[in-house]
Amino acid sequence: MSERDIDQQLVERVQRGDKQAFALLVSKYQRKIERLVSRMVRDPDEISDITQEAFIKAYRALPKFRGDSAFYTWLYRIAINCAKNYLAGRGRRPYTQSSPNAQNPDDRETFEDNENLSDINTPESLLMSKQVAETVNQAVDDLPEDLRTAVTLREIEGMSYEEIAQAMHCPIGTVRSRIFRAREAIAERLRPLLDTAKDKRW
Repeated sequence: MSERDIDQQLVERVQRGDKQAFALLVSKYQRKIERLVSRMVRDPDEISDITQEAFIKAYRALPKFRGDSAFYTWLYRIAINCAKNYLAGRGRRPYTQSSPNAQNPDDRETFEDNENLSDINTPESLLMSKQVAETVNQAVDDLPEDLRTAVTLREIEGMSYEEIAQAMHCPIGTVRSRIFRAREAIAERLRPLLDTAKDKRW
């Protein structure tokens, strides 16, 4: 049974009034939602509040959920909208967390030379690794919101193009274009550090 099928069974239990089933969904996805929100919002208390709001909205909307998309794709869409609404209400710009020393492998930025940089733990290579990670984070932070969201869902959350298209309410072709443009922009920022050719991207 796939993760989507398992989630759908839990959703159906919630729709029949089983609150424990929703608690299982919260337990399963809370950390992922917090990580997603943290790519847009700086303050830990705000991240917690937005995550909680996303789950509350999801719970209230679950009676109408029909499983046209995966539950977590639907939940991510709610969380993104909560974060965007929160920031818009305060006149703030989304923030991308800089975490060059992230312990969770899911949080590591992926770029072409990453393995070579991390294999040799010399002071010079460690400094370069930190500079590259900081450059990637800053480059992502500077992207337009639609490009930043698309590349974050793809590279950080590991979502498929189809899932991102569902989460962002746009065609797959648009998702591909946004991710391509985001990678191009990031690669342009990395070239001075990595001395890569113009036809190479992260």
